[in-house]
Formats: sequence, C-alpha cells, structure tokens
Amino acid sequence: MTTSMNTDMRFQAFAQPWWVNLLILIPLLAYLAWRRKGLELTRRQLLILAAYGLAFGFVEASVVVYLRAAAGLLPGYQGTLADVQRSVAGYDPSRSLNQFPQSLLTVESLREAATMIMLLSIAFLAAPRSRERWAVFLWTFALWDIAYYGGLWATVRWPSSLKELDVLFLIPVPWVAQVWYPLLVSGLTLLAVARANGPKRGW
Repeated sequence: MTTSMNTDMRFQAFAQPWWVNLLILIPLLAYLAWRRKGLELTRRQLLILAAYGLAFGFVEASVVVYLRAAAGLLPGYQGTLADVQRSVAGYDPSRSLNQFPQSLLTVESLREAATMIMLLSIAFLAAPRSRERWAVFLWTFALWDIAYYGGLWATVRWPSSLKELDVLFLIPVPWVAQVWYPLLVSGLTLLAVARANGPKRGW
C-alpha cells in the first residue's frame, strides 16, 4: 500500500473508484456462505495465521516508510523515529501520488501483486478445502491490513486520524479511501470468520 497524507479531515463516506465501496459486502457475503456448514479451522491455526498476518503487516508498514524516505517524502527520516514523528505533523499534503517517482510506483505495483500471491499461498497451505482457504485468506488479509496501519502509527505516527486519506492499492488503478474504511472492512472480516468458525470448531 502506498500512503498519501491529507490534512482535510472532513468525513468522506465513499471510496474511489466507486467499486471499492463494494468491499464492505465481502464480510457479509462470506459469513452468509459459511454460516450453514461453518468452518473447520482450529484455534491454533487461526492464532498462527494471526501471527503471520500481524508480522506481515508490520513488514508492509516498514516498506512504506522506506518508500517515503526514498522518494524524499518523509521529513526527518535521517534522524531518529522521534525526529520523524515530530516532523510528520508538518508534512506537505500537496505532494500527491502524481509526484511519486514512476520507478518506485512500478516497484510498488509489483510488490502489491507479490503480497497477494503470498497471502493466497498461505491460504492454500493452511487448509484443504476452498471454503477454509477463502476464510484463511480473508482472516490473514484483515490482520495484515490492521497491523499495517498500526505499524505506521507506531513508527511514524501516521495516520493521525482515521479520516486521513490513503491510497489503498494501485492495481489496476489507485484505490483511495479514508483510513476508517479499510479498518472497518477488516474488522468485519475478522468477525465474520470468527462467528462462522464458532466455539464448536475451536474458537
């Protein structure tokens, strides 16, 4: 994910392009598909997958910090993290995705594709059936996404608000939404997997 800062803190209900808003339906549709037969994932599996997703999310946050520094968009990065955290408040919001070096955007797009392959691979390794594989992918993706924002905040104190704008993905075109939106989708996804798995199935 390539992150873009914005000081306009007005609440925006919709993401761009329009179809990104449909992501909110994924947790509901997945739960409806799973609830009758449930999921056969153990607590141990979910905890190990959670560790993977959380660690991967921090790696993602680190990559974004490096990308910002490489592009000259991270004030104070040559000092300590405390220097960065103090400087980020003065970040120039006029620097947009259009001013990001094309070479780094190309690398970032390839990295996003590689990330999806990694998440799909762990899903195929963790479960034998397609319903559990889909659940593992969504579970790990959601934790990865939450850990990504947590990692950015812990290191560079961004986002300063859930109303900050973020470029969520670049493939096939940039997906733009306020931070609250992907966090809401991820939270609902975790809830859907946990509810579908249920106490009788090890959760």
